[in-house]
Amino acid sequence: MLLKTDSKKLSGLGFALLSALAFGGSGPFAKPLMEAGIAPLQVTWLRLLGMALVLSPVAWSYRHLLRSHWKLLLAYGVFPMAGVQAFYFASVALIPVGIALLIEFTGPVLVLLWVAFVRHQPVARSAALGVLLAIIGLGVLLEVWQGVVLNPIGLLLAGGAAIGQAAFFLMSDAAQDDVEPLPLIALGGMAGFLAISLIAQPWTLPWSVLAGTIEIAGIETSAMVSVLWLGLVATALAYLSGVAAIRRLSASVASGVAYLEVVTAIILAWILLSESLNTVQIGGAVIVVTGAWLAQRATPKESPHPELTVEADPN
Repeated sequence: MLLKTDSKKLSGLGFALLSALAFGGSGPFAKPLMEAGIAPLQVTWLRLLGMALVLSPVAWSYRHLLRSHWKLLLAYGVFPMAGVQAFYFASVALIPVGIALLIEFTGPVLVLLWVAFVRHQPVARSAALGVLLAIIGLGVLLEVWQGVVLNPIGLLLAGGAAIGQAAFFLMSDAAQDDVEPLPLIALGGMAGFLAISLIAQPWTLPWSVLAGTIEIAGIETSAMVSVLWLGLVATALAYLSGVAAIRRLSASVASGVAYLEVVTAIILAWILLSESLNTVQIGGAVIVVTGAWLAQRATPKESPHPELTVEADPN
């Protein structure tokens, strides 16, 4: 029995690591498409299209949930799956991938600030320390003593991704109905895909760009390599492996491993896009992740990807 439990935890850690690595590759593979002329919203649409195609059989088999949980499913689709990704990709088009993702991961910090100053509820000392560290870390990461050296619109868009993540944490806390992670992701993904389709205007996609080549890590390759990576690996595989991890591990352990997404994104951005952080910024990144992790432990649904952590219905 002990060996079976250990094996389950080990496989869970493997799935959590796979999920983090897959999620971390979204920005580095999306940016070349945007540099080639595809709008960030359209890149988001392409990413969700791949996921919708892969998970459509699952969504169809759970379609009965649309009658009783449509509000929750719509919220999952619009906020963490479409909204956060759209803001993130829009910011990545203007600022380095690693910095955009680090700002997005401060969502739990915003939740605690909301709880403390809007709801006027007490927060744990460790959570308050996390907020302080995250704020200090962001200042170091952005090297604020040098003024605003990065595109301010890009920074605001990354902040929008963080706000979207925080909004979903708060909605999850207030939700009365629970849905198992797999149908939640499948149906939420379909809702997100339909929502982004309304504003991305996919019919205006520059199809010639998709049929052509882009440059990744200095190598000319088909643009479809990035498209397939985003849809199949950075979205479908990332979410499915995240579900497998949650089913084998506690949400807190799985979400701790999920912070490797930031490390993956920074490393891949360095390899594929020649984007690197200096020594000071790396120190700031470590402080941000530490602070966000401490804050995240005190938020409702403990995960940087909250759509993966909703508890299964005990009935």
